[in-house]
Amino acid sequence: MRRTIKLISLLIVLIVIFSAFNGFAQSKAKKAVVTKRESERKAMHSRDSLLHTLNRSDTSINSLLQRVEQYTTSFNQISNNLADGIDTADVSQALPPVIKKIDKINSVFKTHKSSTLRYLFVLRDNLDHIQGVLDGWQSDLQDVNTKLVENQTDLLKFTKDTVLKTVPSDSLVRRTFFAQLRNARHIWHGIDSINRSALLKVNLLQDKIAISYTKTLDASDQIDSKIKGFAMKAMAGESGYIWEYDRQYADFGSALNGTIKLNVFLFSNFLKSETVTHLAGLVFLILVFSWIIFSRTKVLKTNENPEQVFTEANYISKKPIISSLLVVTTIIPYFYVHPPTVFLETFFLVSIILSFILIRKEIPKVLYNFLVSMFAIAVAYSISNLFIEISNIDRYFVLLLSIISIGTGLVFYKKLKQAPDDHLPYTELVLKIFIAMQTLSLLLNVTGRFSLAKIAGVTAVFNLWLLVILYIIVNIIVQALFLQFQIKRGPNHIINWIDYNLVQKKFKNTLLVAASLLWVFFLLQNLNIDDWVNDNIADILNESRSIGGASFTFGGFVIFIFVIWLSSIASKVISYLYDVSAQRVTDLSVSKKKNRTSALIIRMGVFSVGFLLAVVASNFPLDKLTIIISAFGVGIGFGLQNIVNNLVSGLILAFEKPINIGDVIQIDGHMGTMKEIGIRSSRVVTGDGSEVIIPNGDLISHQVVNWTLSNSNRQIELRVITAYGADVNKVTDVLKNLLSNRDDIMTNPGPAVFVNDMNENAVEFKVLFWEADISTTGTLKSKVLTEIYEAIGKEGVQLPSTQKDIYVHFPDGVPLTNPAEKTSGTKEKDSKTTDAKKNPPGRAQ
Repeated sequence: MRRTIKLISLLIVLIVIFSAFNGFAQSKAKKAVVTKRESERKAMHSRDSLLHTLNRSDTSINSLLQRVEQYTTSFNQISNNLADGIDTADVSQALPPVIKKIDKINSVFKTHKSSTLRYLFVLRDNLDHIQGVLDGWQSDLQDVNTKLVENQTDLLKFTKDTVLKTVPSDSLVRRTFFAQLRNARHIWHGIDSINRSALLKVNLLQDKIAISYTKTLDASDQIDSKIKGFAMKAMAGESGYIWEYDRQYADFGSALNGTIKLNVFLFSNFLKSETVTHLAGLVFLILVFSWIIFSRTKVLKTNENPEQVFTEANYISKKPIISSLLVVTTIIPYFYVHPPTVFLETFFLVSIILSFILIRKEIPKVLYNFLVSMFAIAVAYSISNLFIEISNIDRYFVLLLSIISIGTGLVFYKKLKQAPDDHLPYTELVLKIFIAMQTLSLLLNVTGRFSLAKIAGVTAVFNLWLLVILYIIVNIIVQALFLQFQIKRGPNHIINWIDYNLVQKKFKNTLLVAASLLWVFFLLQNLNIDDWVNDNIADILNESRSIGGASFTFGGFVIFIFVIWLSSIASKVISYLYDVSAQRVTDLSVSKKKNRTSALIIRMGVFSVGFLLAVVASNFPLDKLTIIISAFGVGIGFGLQNIVNNLVSGLILAFEKPINIGDVIQIDGHMGTMKEIGIRSSRVVTGDGSEVIIPNGDLISHQVVNWTLSNSNRQIELRVITAYGADVNKVTDVLKNLLSNRDDIMTNPGPAVFVNDMNENAVEFKVLFWEADISTTGTLKSKVLTEIYEAIGKEGVQLPSTQKDIYVHFPDGVPLTNPAEKTSGTKEKDSKTTDAKKNPPGRAQ
């Protein structure tokens, strides 16, 4: 029993131990599982934190590297800009000669206290030109300086950027960052050095230009002040009378020396500084020479009788090279802005010589001798005009030239009065003005006003010669235009259809206006008042004025009128070219007629565009334009209805095209061909040659018959009358056979013959047929009637007679005792017989 109890107790203990051990093991295993999970979770959190930290670190480093890369790119861009655009070599090379020129002008101005008025203007013109050059350089350098300052600002941002002071913690990233930063700093040092050097260079140039500009302004002010004083002194007199010797102007050698040195200096600088204008003048010479030689050569090759053509172009035919050179030497000096006097006078004297060569065999001997004398006087005045100082010898020389000029002019004037028709137009008027100005020069010189005397004498001689030169040049250009029209071309070439007389008249008038303006400009130059006139005109045109709250300038008004005038000229040229194209085409289809009618639309379009350009160019306020349009609308309501009606009708005709240029129309009893559809009215040419002006409103509101709207076909109606008793079928067959198988009569629809009427004396036939071209109606109708008459005569068909004999019977037994009564009765019988013959058969008397 005990043994059993021990065994049971031992078993219970073992079970308890095993259970405890098993529980401990399970607890230990569970604890191990929990610890591992926590460790894994901690490890995951650690890894996430590390990755997040690494990501943040990488982003910051990328930002640093991108910042360095941006600076590097910016530095490279600045380097490229410095290499391409910052080039001041041209200004650096051109500035020293300009400074030298300014110093030379100042030296001349201070050395020669008794300078002539002419050369004071020359010096001031040169200073004005230098100011313009310096202004351009200063503006260019200011732009360069602005770019350099912007570059320097960008470069300074690099040194002040605190972000670049951040040091990455990772060693590998740190090495990469510092390598790129060193490279950027190396580029920065090079660019910064170049930019600072360029900025310093530009600033130094700007300082030099500013100093030169200041010198120029000071010299200009001094010269302007001296010109004002000189003008007052010239009016009052620089010296005493001509017989009073003035020791102040006794040093002729000094005046001559200074004149030579200054003119050589100005001329050499001019040749070096105007390269572009020289090339432009050379191109102009080539163009003029090519045009004249080409026209002459083409006439020789293509014209059957060139000698007859050349009789109308004597200058070009005989001396084409001289003609070309004359045009060029006269026009080229006006390409330049304030060229030196020696350059102008050289070209002017060359032009005179060329003119002599051209006209020496074309003018009377008396005029030729006068012009030879004038050439010698012009050379003498040219030499005197170059002097920069007043001298007694120069004064006496000018006095002598005035006396010779007056004497030569009076001698020629006497001979001119004997044969006025043998000389150039307006010769007498020009000669009177020349003698008057030389007389004025003589009086001014005698009374001590030498500068004014020289200006008057030079102006008289130079402008006299310029009139002759411009007269020849206008003829040369007109002759070249004439040769263009004489060149043989194809039959449909547009030149063959242009009216030369009309073009020559318009072109010559334009040339005369241009020559007149050129002569006036040359006159102002010789009088030394061109700048004064230009400044005053500019002030008048640019001064702002106001009327009723609206501001305007005369300059804007002039521009507005000028642009409107140009647009009207352009519209007229377009209309004329369309008329020329109409003459070239004899068979106008419907589409071609409509294209010609479109000229009205084009003209109105050109005029409208011109009006808008005029408004824009004149700076006219658009809000005021609406007021004008509103006022125009009120005017329409009161008194402009008809005008506006015609204008709107013109637009309707242009777009709807019920009538085209070349159509044959009939309106209000007028029938003719439409030649022009204008903006307000249209022009119809009738068969008798008269031109009927029809308002466009009538073409819209009245009944218009358009014979050629869709085609040019027309039906012709003829009436053929035969004697009573004629064979109707025979006559019908004859007429049908006559109208069949003809080229001038349409077959679809074909011709038709009808019996139209008959009476006791005649049978009337109606003949109908169609022609393809309405312009041949009269010719075709006459031809067909002639053939009908001949065909009817051959077939023996009788035509009705228009003669009737009347017999008068007196009763038997009535004696004719009175011879006068017999005679009277005979006359009465003859009279009745005559009256009967006048009445055709079948008509009531």
